[in-house]
Amino acid sequence: MDRILVTGGAGFIGSNFVHHVVANTDAHVTVLDKLTYAATQESLDGLPADRVELVVGDIAEPEVVEPLVAGVDAVVHYAAESHNDNSLEDPGPFIRTNIVGSFTLLEAARKHDKRFHHVSTDEVYGDLELDDPKRFTEDTPYNPSSPYSASKAGSDHLVRAWVRSFGVRATISNCSNNYGPWQHIEKFIPRQITEVIDGRRPRVYGDGLNVRDWIHTEDHSSAVLAILERGQIGETYLIGADGEKNNLEVVQAILRHFGRSEDDIEFVRDRAGHDRRYAIESGKLRHQLDWQPQYQDFDAGLQATIDWYVANEAWWRPHKDAVEASYAAKGQ
Repeated sequence: MDRILVTGGAGFIGSNFVHHVVANTDAHVTVLDKLTYAATQESLDGLPADRVELVVGDIAEPEVVEPLVAGVDAVVHYAAESHNDNSLEDPGPFIRTNIVGSFTLLEAARKHDKRFHHVSTDEVYGDLELDDPKRFTEDTPYNPSSPYSASKAGSDHLVRAWVRSFGVRATISNCSNNYGPWQHIEKFIPRQITEVIDGRRPRVYGDGLNVRDWIHTEDHSSAVLAILERGQIGETYLIGADGEKNNLEVVQAILRHFGRSEDDIEFVRDRAGHDRRYAIESGKLRHQLDWQPQYQDFDAGLQATIDWYVANEAWWRPHKDAVEASYAAKGQ
């Protein structure tokens, strides 16, 4: 695969993958990104111009997608509307991007017979009880809880149908919650970090006991590249790093890093339909494709993430007031 198209490659997770591909392969990368509020061209700064090209466009528009897909060997599809709170306010963009956009890309991949990898989320499986020893596996039934997770579930089903009905050479990955640099400050960890930087109390939904299975975005990138290179067509792989922590534990860790009291927390109104617990069993990926996460010390990864937000205030500061105003309007 000498030429790869990465959709959403200027966003948080997608841009990390682009950097990972450049560092670990000789492939040329074309990034297709709409450059919505959650993406930034700055995330691609420093990459060699002869190996990375940015095309600004919408994955739901065939006239944009088809010529780009025709000119590459593989498509890695990251582009998505992904913020649950936003999907509760206005589901429309989630249907257009996550379902119509995925359909448009699949049709182009079918027409031009291109390798296709679809990046999805563990949220399609719904949630688990806090005291349930089970984890999500590739065989867990779908049970999405929000317009966001329902739209991602729909796109997953499209990929499977295009594999079975049309022979598209596709794979799917479902990953747990990511953290790391370049994540928009509306998301949980960056919001709490920037609240503490500003001297305020971090805000936690409900009782704070909701559990997420955290993975550093660099480990997500290495897993996706392994699936792209060695994954079996038609298969789904779950990506996780055994990083289960509840929201309260994460916020307390952030406070510790800043030398603040672990009790200096404000509890706010819970999100509607807030999933209780996510947990990934990634044994298939580890055993079949010989993949292992490198960032297994969450505290060290969190410190590096905090350091990045401290050093890059000029990037996130212009968005901070608007983000907090939006949350305040919802009592959060």
